[in-house]
Amino acid sequence: MSKKDLKKIRLFAMDVDGTLTDGKIYMGASGEMMKQFDVKDGLGIKLLMHHGIIPAIITGRKSAIVENRCHEIGITEIHQGIKNKAEKLQELMAKYHLQKEEVAYIGDDLNDVSAIRLSGVTFAPADCASQLKPYIDIILTKKAGDSPVREAIDRILEGRIHLEGFLDL
Repeated sequence: MSKKDLKKIRLFAMDVDGTLTDGKIYMGASGEMMKQFDVKDGLGIKLLMHHGIIPAIITGRKSAIVENRCHEIGITEIHQGIKNKAEKLQELMAKYHLQKEEVAYIGDDLNDVSAIRLSGVTFAPADCASQLKPYIDIILTKKAGDSPVREAIDRILEGRIHLEGFLDL
């Protein structure tokens, strides 16, 4: 991989199941009941926003649980039920006047490839689908649901996080 300039990132797009969660979907008789999120990812997303980077969710599933989590941590770009993730990412790039090198994406499986190909920097959890690995710039050390999003954010913000301002997050 050639060295990517992570300081150019202005939008960080994320898949949900298999990145922000462990990929398990708990279903009851009336539908989806539970997803597990890591609080470290949530604080990392707040750090992104604190540094002027837009967090965006682009996921194939629809879930009130995801909607609730996004509202809780302040994500406003929430796009659920998306079959063509590249198309949605292009819309976001146009909305915010972004070039490819200003966009990072984290995904874990083949349904993320279209968005990954549009992104300037790509991340995946350690346990991502093996077929995805050739398309990824940075394979993280953390597995799905075990704060790989925070690991990616820490890389993006490396050298920019200071203790001042933490009380405001």
